[in-house]
Amino acid sequence: MLEISIKTTKGTHVDTLVTSEKKVLVGKDKRCEVQLRGWRIGQEHATFYNQDDGVHVLDMKGASGGVLVNGKKVERYGPLSESDQIQIESYLLTVKDRTDRSQQNESKPTSEARDKSTGVESPTAVVTELKVAADAAQAAVQKIDQAKVELSREWRAKMHETLLSQMDLRRVNVKDMSDDDVLDMTQKMLTDIVNGFTDFPETLDRKSLVKQVLDESIGLGPLEDLIADDDISEIMVNSADDIFYEKKGELFKSEITFTNDRAVQYAIERIVTPLGRRIDEGSPMVDARLKDGSRVNAVIPPLALKGSSITIRKFMKEKLTAQHLVGFGSMDARMVDFIETVVTHKQNVVISGGTGSGKTTLLNVCSNYIPDNERIITVEDAAELKLYQPNLVGLEARPPNQEGKGAVHIRDLVKNCLRMRPDRIIVGECRGGEALDMLQAMNTGHDGSLTTAHANSPRDCISRIEVMVMMAGMDLPIQAIREQLASAVDIIIQQTRFSCGTRKVTSICEVTGIDQGVVQLGEIFKFQQTGRDSNGKVKGEFVASGLVPRVVEELRASGVPVDISLFNNDKKEAV
Repeated sequence: MLEISIKTTKGTHVDTLVTSEKKVLVGKDKRCEVQLRGWRIGQEHATFYNQDDGVHVLDMKGASGGVLVNGKKVERYGPLSESDQIQIESYLLTVKDRTDRSQQNESKPTSEARDKSTGVESPTAVVTELKVAADAAQAAVQKIDQAKVELSREWRAKMHETLLSQMDLRRVNVKDMSDDDVLDMTQKMLTDIVNGFTDFPETLDRKSLVKQVLDESIGLGPLEDLIADDDISEIMVNSADDIFYEKKGELFKSEITFTNDRAVQYAIERIVTPLGRRIDEGSPMVDARLKDGSRVNAVIPPLALKGSSITIRKFMKEKLTAQHLVGFGSMDARMVDFIETVVTHKQNVVISGGTGSGKTTLLNVCSNYIPDNERIITVEDAAELKLYQPNLVGLEARPPNQEGKGAVHIRDLVKNCLRMRPDRIIVGECRGGEALDMLQAMNTGHDGSLTTAHANSPRDCISRIEVMVMMAGMDLPIQAIREQLASAVDIIIQQTRFSCGTRKVTSICEVTGIDQGVVQLGEIFKFQQTGRDSNGKVKGEFVASGLVPRVVEELRASGVPVDISLFNNDKKEAV
C-alpha cells in the first residue's frame, strides 16, 4: 500500500493518493495514476514501483526536467524514505510505504535469493532492460521524425524558389489582382510545380506541402492553422523551426515549422506593412495587430539571436461579456454587479495584473457598461480594445519614421484627447509618464476613466503608478503624487494568472484616502485559494470582506438603489 502526497514547491497541498498498486505512473497522460500539469512535464514522466526492499522511483525520460530527489537529479533512486522529497518541476511528492513486509519476509525469500534459487531475473534488472529498450525506441522515432521534418523543409524551400522564378518569368503583377485571384493562381501554380517533380519523395504528402508553401507565400505560413484554432490563446515563434503555442492554459510545441528565417521575416512584413509600420535593422522591434485585433510583437536579428521572433496574443472572436468571465470562473456574480455599478456611475478604475493575466480582456468587459450616450476616447500603443458604443474615437500611437522623426507617443495622445470633449478616457495601458496626465484627467472632470497597469497586487499597483508619474520628469514630491493618486483613483481590480493557466480576479479594492503619507486601500472582494483539483487547476472561492465601499454609501444617500447584500458572504461561490 502506497500513500503519495503531492504539493507545489510553494507549499500548496494538491492531492493525496492511496493505492495498493505496485506500480504508479506519474505524468500528464490520462493513464497516469498521478496526473501533473505543466508543459515541461512528460506524458509519462516517472514511475514509483514497489520492491521487496521498499519503494523506488524511476525517471522515464519523458521530459527534459527529469526527477530530483532531495535536490539532486536521479535516474533511479530507492528505497525511498518518508523524509525524501521527490521534485518533478513545480511539484513536490513524498511517498509513505504502508506495505506490511513482515509477512512477506517470512513467506518468501529476498529478491536476490529468488534469483539464485529460481533463476528468474530480478525486478531491478527487468526495469533496467525495459528502460533501455524504451530509450532506444524513443531515440529511433525521434531520429525518423527529425529526418522527415528536414526533408519537408528542404522541399518547401525548393517549391518556393520554383514558384518565385515562374512568377518572374510570367511577369505576374499581383498588385492588380484581388486576394482571391492571387490565392487561386498561386495554388494552381504550386500544384503544377509539385506534380512536375519526378523525384518527389513518397514519404511526403503533396497536398499538405502545397498548403504549407501557399500559406508561406501569401499568408503567415504555419501560423495560419494556429490562428484559426479558437482554443489557442498565444503563439510564440522563437525561430523558424521552434514554434510554441498556449492551448487551454498549457504550452505545446508545434510540429510544423517555417522553411527558413527568411520566411519568418516575410510573415512579419505582411503583418506590419498594411499598418504603415516597418521592421528592419534600423528598427528591429515592432508592435502591430492582425485583422482580428490580435496583438503582435516581432523582433528580428541582430537583437533576436536565434532568428526572427514573433509573439501573437489572440482575442476571442465573439464579444466577451461578464457572463463569459463568470462561466470561466474568473469572477462571481457579485463582483460583476459591483463592477457594473462603479463603471456606470463614473468611478475611476485601474485594472492591475501581470503579463498575460487578462487585463485588456477585463478592460473590454468593463467598457461594456459605459452608457451609449457618452463620448469615449481610447488611447493605445497598438489598437486592441473593441468597444461598441456609437460615439467612439480611437487613437493609436505611432513609432518614428526612418529618419527617427514623426513619433507620436501615448502621452501626446492623452494630452490631445483632453481637447476632444471626452466623457470617458480609456488608456489601453499606462507604462510611463502618461500616468501623470491620466491622473490629472481623472482629477479634472473626466470621471469614469479606465486604464490598466502592470503590477502583482493592488498595493504594488499604487507603487507602480507612483514610479510612472516620476517618469514624467516633473520632479514632483512623493507626497504630492500620492495625494493626486488618492483623489483620482477610486477602484483597483487585480487580475492574476496562476501557474496552471487559470485567470481570476483575485482582489477588488477601494482607494479610501491617504493617512500619514500612505495611500489607504480597503479590500472589498478577494479570491481565497483552497488548493487544486485533480487536473492541477486552482480551486477556491470568492469572498467579500464585509466592507461596504464609500461609493455605495454615496449612491444610496443620493437615492440610487444598491444591493448591500453583495458585500456579505451569504452568496459566496466556490470555483
